[in-house]
Amino acid sequence: MFADAGVRGWLHVAELHRPTACVTVDPDEPVPVGSVYKLPLMAAFCRLAETGGLDPRQQVTLGPDDRMPGSTGLSILRDPITVSLRDLVVLMMSVSDNTAANAVLRHVGPAAVDALCQELGLPHTHILGGVATTFERMVSETGTESLSAAMKRLTDNDATVPAGVYNPLSKASSTPSDMARLLRAIWTDDAASAESCAWMRETMGRQAWSHRLAGGFPYDDVTVSGKTGTFGTMRHEAGVVELPDGAVYTAVVFTQAARADSRLPRADAVIGTAARAAVEELRGNEGT
Repeated sequence: MFADAGVRGWLHVAELHRPTACVTVDPDEPVPVGSVYKLPLMAAFCRLAETGGLDPRQQVTLGPDDRMPGSTGLSILRDPITVSLRDLVVLMMSVSDNTAANAVLRHVGPAAVDALCQELGLPHTHILGGVATTFERMVSETGTESLSAAMKRLTDNDATVPAGVYNPLSKASSTPSDMARLLRAIWTDDAASAESCAWMRETMGRQAWSHRLAGGFPYDDVTVSGKTGTFGTMRHEAGVVELPDGAVYTAVVFTQAARADSRLPRADAVIGTAARAAVEELRGNEGT
């Protein structure tokens, strides 16, 4: 499926309550994850809110100088806006708002996210400075003078992209197995309190995008909750699929396309179709 879609794929799909029952493709190889980093950031935010490390209702005012490049949410607004930290988390998860995520990370701090990842056993997950650091390094590594020029180079099929651009050591990065472990912790109330985990599950269920993981499960009685991530030729999603018979699966699919076009519908669609094939394989092997 990955080859037919023109992508390199990494995959980890597992039964929620029996994680050794899984289908994997290179699940422990770190790759840049784009906005998937917002998933551990959300979990770290919840833990800090529970311990009093921050007030989730704190009002934050973001002006034009606080805007991060992005195509959704606060990133496309021009005027100052005031919103709570908790609602900024909802924006960064539901519409992948980069400005909201950058503000949340400033209050949470990378160290708190690293501590969460260590405690939950996510050794290959590192968010560094989030989207701000990723954009800064992208400009430097492409040898361009602006982010728009860097993005243009990454989407030019005739341009040679420096190898460092996709080096996971210099970007927010993770592995499919790490993200599957984090999803399982959120769905089993191990990532934070039961109340916080329920809120995280609800928030992930509000994601606006259905063209990747959810596209493989186009049924009203199937619930798909997830977080997408896009970075250059890389398209990802980490999520949970809940079937009407009560079966639940963590599903993490990372891809890197051979072509640099900004629109590759088959590369998006294979995330859902590959996850569905893995779920069907696991369901076919139940009891064996």
